[in-house]
Amino acid sequence: MFMVMASSGSEATPPTGPATPEARWPAYLAAAARGDQSALASLYDESSSLVHGVVQRILMNPADAEEVTLDVYTQIWRSAADYSPQRGSATAWILMLARSRALDRLRSRQRRTGQETPIDPGLPLASSAAQPEELASLGQQRRHMKLALATLADEQREAIELAYYGGLSHSELAEKLGQPLGTVKTRIRLGMTKLRQLLTAGKEVR
Repeated sequence: MFMVMASSGSEATPPTGPATPEARWPAYLAAAARGDQSALASLYDESSSLVHGVVQRILMNPADAEEVTLDVYTQIWRSAADYSPQRGSATAWILMLARSRALDRLRSRQRRTGQETPIDPGLPLASSAAQPEELASLGQQRRHMKLALATLADEQREAIELAYYGGLSHSELAEKLGQPLGTVKTRIRLGMTKLRQLLTAGKEVR
């Protein structure tokens, strides 16, 4: 995660107000939804150990857990505006994203290796049964995403498609593309930043 990784070595100055970290997270999410990168960095500093613990429990692989943890904060940056305090706590929302990303990586790993890894039955999973209106909304979202992807530079689009649709890790991407790991992460960062700007603004890409 671009901003997150850069911030982890410095102290984030917490806002005045709630004393416990979890009590500050809704405010961080609201600020991140407005494009405040320092809020995302503060959220990462305070919550990443919790997220990493959940991800590691599912994946049982330190390298995968580290990459997925960064992916979670990329997703938080893209979808912070989707969080609503009326639907539950910020902690629950963040951990839901963490479980979802970790399970996606686990299933991708199983497809590549042909192995079946048992999933902890104690992990709460959302129902996969989508209602017709949800399917219609998903179809529209996919269309918008496809159009937005078409506006990216070729190398950014290729990296994002291989990572998020092909299920490749960052290290696998670097090997496949013959590029340094840092270059691959930068391409994904720049591409995801532009995608978020387009999709959040609701622009019609032609």
